[in-house]
Amino acid sequence: MSKQPDSRILLAHGSGGRLTHELIEQVFGKTLANPILDRMDDAATFDIEGRLAFTTDSHVVSPIFFPGGDIGRLSLTGTVNDLAMMGAKPLYISAGFIIEEGLPVADLETIVASMGDTAHEAGVQVVAGDTKVVERGAADGIFITTSGIGLIPPGVQISATGAMPGDAIIVSGAIGDHGATILSKREGMDFDVELQSDCAPLGGLVADMLAAAPGIHVLRDPTRGGVAATLNEIAASSEVDIEIEEERIPYRAEVRAVCELLGLDPMVLANEGKLVAFVAAEDAGQVLEAMKKNRYGSLATKIGRVRKIESSRPRVYARTVLGSRRILSMPTGEQLPRIC
Repeated sequence: MSKQPDSRILLAHGSGGRLTHELIEQVFGKTLANPILDRMDDAATFDIEGRLAFTTDSHVVSPIFFPGGDIGRLSLTGTVNDLAMMGAKPLYISAGFIIEEGLPVADLETIVASMGDTAHEAGVQVVAGDTKVVERGAADGIFITTSGIGLIPPGVQISATGAMPGDAIIVSGAIGDHGATILSKREGMDFDVELQSDCAPLGGLVADMLAAAPGIHVLRDPTRGGVAATLNEIAASSEVDIEIEEERIPYRAEVRAVCELLGLDPMVLANEGKLVAFVAAEDAGQVLEAMKKNRYGSLATKIGRVRKIESSRPRVYARTVLGSRRILSMPTGEQLPRIC
């Protein structure tokens, strides 16, 4: 297979023949090499003892390259973070690629290299995968599906049903960076300071938090629908009310500018490197201290608390800077398509 920068993916790369094997060896095998993947068996085999977490996700972001990341990094962090939100140590990842005919091979190499770098940072191995090539116009460049397995430490019980009245609610940093970055690129918006996606693997941050307080009740990464959707989902699952302080919500001036221009609320913008934690009030101090020592939690802050249900169904309330209280509803409609 030609390695020139202008080389393109051909339908023949998905045929199962020589070009398929060359693509696997020269792009995927070279970059993602590890003892399990190198065997090139029909399925990965490994030994694990204990309670497992398993997840899968598909990634169709547009554009596929953006400030702060690309679809390769996004696909790894998305699956790693889903495992970490259950308190699991992420271990093994599988990756499926649907590649559009005509995609530059150089772009594919960049994406796979990004996945490899992110896997190394997250401490995981990509141990299995699949590649398909479809006709021009059928995939918008490349789609990636990843699945992952992680090991949950003994005694850790984290679930969306676990929020309890009195819990402190903590967010790990400024919200909306990913959604604002993708949207600004899509709309051709320019700022003096370039927005960057927060795309990052959070397994290490969660491990630090659990070391400080093993009894964390809920962890979630607020991706599509943002913090607003995440809080509403947890309130419904745990059958509690949630109250947050609007003035405590951290977000950057550039994110605010995007939202003001387009009439959006930062609370509904997607995040790919942030988490929301529900912890017992007495544990909040040590959890925040541990988070602030990690680069992905340095701006962590307490934003609210959990309360008993006041009405017939769980609600999320936002306390304004004027002291009034409004209902923060579940986002509806398709405000930010193709965001992750």
